[in-house]
Amino acid sequence: MIENTLLESYQAKKVSFKKGEIIFHENQKADYYYQIITGKVKMCYYSQDGNEVLLGIFNKNESFGEPAIFAGFTYPANSEAIEDTILYKLHFEKLKELLKNNFEIHLKITALLSERLKYKSMIMKEISTHNPNHRILTLIDHYKKTVYLKSNEDLFKIPLTRQQIANMTGLTVETVIRSIKELENKKILQIIKGKIYLS
Repeated sequence: MIENTLLESYQAKKVSFKKGEIIFHENQKADYYYQIITGKVKMCYYSQDGNEVLLGIFNKNESFGEPAIFAGFTYPANSEAIEDTILYKLHFEKLKELLKNNFEIHLKITALLSERLKYKSMIMKEISTHNPNHRILTLIDHYKKTVYLKSNEDLFKIPLTRQQIANMTGLTVETVIRSIKELENKKILQIIKGKIYLS
């Protein structure tokens, strides 16, 4: 998102997290902008019955947690490294200075936040009105077209586990497994060595 050299020129620090380490907690004050150098991060919270609700998975060069710093509220979810991860961490005051001096990056972040709002609205609609197969395909299509930008590939490997799909669509793992099997029988998805592919 933001060039590494530019982040460093505004005193961004590199920080490392081991797989499973928490980067920030739900309800923690939001003071920093985070951007992934290497690794992978998830944002999630837990429902009253203890089930994980997965809000998103973020990869190399992606940022996360921005709404809280821009709007001045505490983080609505935890962020956790799901593999060994190195991040840039930039204080919000320095980020504001960077954005004031680089309007094109300001526009990029605005577009990113708008895209994420669109995604959240789409998922809420899916959960409230559509059947499991439709929810799963909508999520997969979103990842293919907007997150991984691989819409021109003939065969797209789904970068999510069955548990992650369940946590992102409000379904149980059992329902996801059953739906994926149905979609495979309809030749919409393929299972190759246990991995899910969209034809």
